[in-house]
Amino acid sequence: MTRVRENNLRNVSLEIPKQQITVFTGVSGAGKSSLVFDTIAAESQRQLNEVFSTFVQNFLPSYGQPDADAIENLSAAVVIDQKPIQGNSRPTVGTITDIYSLLRLLYSRVGTPHIGYSKAFSFNLPEGMCPECDGLGETMTLDLEKLLNTSKSLNEGAIQFSTLHQQWQRYAASGLFDGDEKLANYTDAEYEMLIHGDTVVESSVNDETVELNYEGLVDTFTRRYIERDISSLSDRTHEAIDRVTSRGVCPLCDGARLNQDALSSEINDHNIAQLAAMNVNELMGVVVDIEDPVATPIVSEITDRLRHLSTVGLEYLTLNRETSTLSGVNLNGSRW
Repeated sequence: MTRVRENNLRNVSLEIPKQQITVFTGVSGAGKSSLVFDTIAAESQRQLNEVFSTFVQNFLPSYGQPDADAIENLSAAVVIDQKPIQGNSRPTVGTITDIYSLLRLLYSRVGTPHIGYSKAFSFNLPEGMCPECDGLGETMTLDLEKLLNTSKSLNEGAIQFSTLHQQWQRYAASGLFDGDEKLANYTDAEYEMLIHGDTVVESSVNDETVELNYEGLVDTFTRRYIERDISSLSDRTHEAIDRVTSRGVCPLCDGARLNQDALSSEINDHNIAQLAAMNVNELMGVVVDIEDPVATPIVSEITDRLRHLSTVGLEYLTLNRETSTLSGVNLNGSRW
């Protein structure tokens, strides 16, 4: 390529040998990503897209031609993004590679006792998830001592979570609470109403009296931030939630995410959660020892996928590892 000027590159010319490993190194801002991703990969993808019809190209990402005098003899590029895999705590290495789906199928066929179809081993479905943690493996508990500063009144900011503080202000004109009274001086009934109340109050909104459904602070927080998927919330909101909550391993499933029926089914003295907690090489050694003829084709497919992960240097991974903890890598054996 000749005289590349993409982003911060200044007329860079170079030749990259094929069928060899070439490493681009340098300090931050040196232009590594501009050269590799924004020039080589972008031009390769642009040229590849041009072989499709105009109709198909309308559905493909658009890549502009990089700023360079010439880029020649490019091969098709496979790009592994630098960005972390997005998602919440539900996707795992096992689920995105489909290896866990194969394990579910395996246990539904030869696990003892037999407890049902493969859905019964999914921590993302009601049939298999732990009822205590909803398949997350951990529980989040609201800490009232962190949420409320009882030495302050509501008007002084006793509610130490901005969204709930703003919500309480909607009830200010209702007379339900004395906004100037310190929470430490509340009667038991008043405090119970504050945290678990459930009633209808009249409030003034834009000079009109309207009825509002009042829900206690704890119940509101639980509904909004504990009993729902909060992965789409901003980092700032996540930080605010972490300041007033405590997290711990689910006491019922001990972090396995599955209900007790799913955990009771075993193959060669291992339940499915125990297999998911093994690294790739350990799991391969256990799976190949499953000799039931019914399991043979499933075992073969599982070992093929595990072998692929080991070949590309990911033998240290466990299937139960959350994808949110991984760098941007392609784990799918059929697409690497």
